[in-house]
Amino acid sequence: MKNNKRPNNRRIVSVGQIVGWLAIFALAVLLFNKQGPKQAELDYSDFKNKVAAAEVSDLTVAPGVISGMYKKQDGQFAPFKTVRMEDPDLVNQLSAAKIKYKAEKDNSWLGNILFNVLWIVLLIGLWWFIFLRPQRNDGKSALNFARSKAKMQDPSQQTVTFKDVAGCDEAKEELEDVIKFLKNPKKFQRLGGKLPKGVLLYGAPGTGKTLLAKAVAGEAGVAFFSASASEFVEMFVGVGAARVRDLFDQAKKNSPAIIFIDELDAVGRRRFAGIGGGHDEREQTLNQLLIELDGFESKQGIILMASTNRPDVLDPALIRPGRFDRHISVPAPDLKGREEILKVHAKKVKLGQDVDLKVVAKGTPGFVGADLANVINEAAILAARADEEAVTSADMDEAIERVIAGPQKKSRIISKHEQRVIAAHECGHTLVARLTNHSDPVHKVTIIPRGQALGYTLQLPLEDKFLTSKSELLDKLCILLAGRAAEEIVFGEITSGASDDLNKTMAYARKMVVELGMSEKLGPIALPNGDDGEVFLGRDLSRHKTYSEELARTIDEEILDLIKSSYARAKEIISSHRVAFDKLVETLLAKEVVDAKEIDEILGLKPAAKEDASPKPAEQEPVKEEPKAPKAEKPEAQQAELF
Repeated sequence: MKNNKRPNNRRIVSVGQIVGWLAIFALAVLLFNKQGPKQAELDYSDFKNKVAAAEVSDLTVAPGVISGMYKKQDGQFAPFKTVRMEDPDLVNQLSAAKIKYKAEKDNSWLGNILFNVLWIVLLIGLWWFIFLRPQRNDGKSALNFARSKAKMQDPSQQTVTFKDVAGCDEAKEELEDVIKFLKNPKKFQRLGGKLPKGVLLYGAPGTGKTLLAKAVAGEAGVAFFSASASEFVEMFVGVGAARVRDLFDQAKKNSPAIIFIDELDAVGRRRFAGIGGGHDEREQTLNQLLIELDGFESKQGIILMASTNRPDVLDPALIRPGRFDRHISVPAPDLKGREEILKVHAKKVKLGQDVDLKVVAKGTPGFVGADLANVINEAAILAARADEEAVTSADMDEAIERVIAGPQKKSRIISKHEQRVIAAHECGHTLVARLTNHSDPVHKVTIIPRGQALGYTLQLPLEDKFLTSKSELLDKLCILLAGRAAEEIVFGEITSGASDDLNKTMAYARKMVVELGMSEKLGPIALPNGDDGEVFLGRDLSRHKTYSEELARTIDEEILDLIKSSYARAKEIISSHRVAFDKLVETLLAKEVVDAKEIDEILGLKPAAKEDASPKPAEQEPVKEEPKAPKAEKPEAQQAELF
């Protein structure tokens, strides 16, 4: 028989009360027994003998007590006190022995009363702070650290519904079952079906995972408990587990309810994953979460939802069927999704007649919900700054570029020589991008500094892509290296401007060889330990290579061959179109911004094929002046070629 009994907060509080009372008692003993330096107690007769022998000094004669210093047998003086007797001759004897003394009036009773009252007040205040204040249940008292910090929203407080969520229709459909179950659980239980206990939402940051969870609670009309996983972990062992228990207890009392834990990977990482050992408090918290997931049934009307950006590091025991049964991906929205998201965020913004949200959506491939919300907000701020009556299309264009590359650096002073280097660099990207057959069309090129970039080439895909061919990747390598190639051809030397280009080139080339099987020499193989993003300490550093040093040498050779051949190809394209290239450079230096139409006119090319509307700016891979940490991690499709 399973034992469901478990310690609760009452037990914790009772133990805390005992400890608190012991602390108060110890404090009281220390305070009331504090007498300063220890004084020897002399009989009055011994005191009189010491006076006669002139072996006392610094006397204080107070009502009822005489204190001072006396000479011990070893010749050292020490503090003493004695009871004062009715002795009329004492003053004369002290004068005869030439012993100095001072007298105190009998007012000690007032000081003693004030002293005692003060400490009684302090003790009562301490007692109230420890034992009475927690009754307020504000979660901030000394003994409330074991209570969950989750925020509860009543059904009446729920304002977010599926109408406020766009761009993730598939995820919303998956969550419809959760809503229907919470509204009518008997419908599912009638045929013996069980709703998943846990629903895991995963995807890139900003895709709307938290908003989806709130919308589910709003649609179902049930209590919603939200907490961050980091709130469970404290420096005291066992506190996280206690908070997990308290959270589920609160949810059961308010069922039906939804428990939402944000950033689940903070407590849900793999336990004792090799190097680095384990974290006792975090692992205990995780273990308690597993127990709670096993301890409640679907009939209790509780659904656990969680979100994470890194499902790959979660403990397998946590995400197995029976706990987090349903895993729902919340990807970056497609064209239709971006348009719907823009409509949601644009409801409270006054748009001009020239603003077409469909066109804006086409110009923002790879943007997630948070990015699109920021675009609308930036456009509104720009319009307000210019005292406009409504947000215009130009405001939208500028907002997109601000979100991607940052604001313009109008005050940055650049020498004429560096301007020419930057122009040649960017025109190299532009020329090669326009003349290769499998690259995204060039929207514009500029040398106006923006953010950390001194200039950038803007490429816009005509449609959302989910697959990338080898030809496209080879063209991308060539475009990335074209800036450095242009510098070498024009000036005979290279600068630091291509540092970020080189980093991206290396990453693409390695991915092609190691992960995508695009090496002719190696063939269709995929090897572990490729450049697959962040390293998980316990999992990744403890892995051993599964291939030989000879194969590793071959991999390096293939990567270098890809990079060198792409660089040679970029130089050949620029050299064979040198006249058009020089003209493009001079035009860019004169105008600072050259759009797609002007680029095609200079190169003598027909305009790139476009859809029914001319899309607004979006950006591809950044090519920055130097390898600096980006402002935010962006999807590839929305980044620009930044110098």
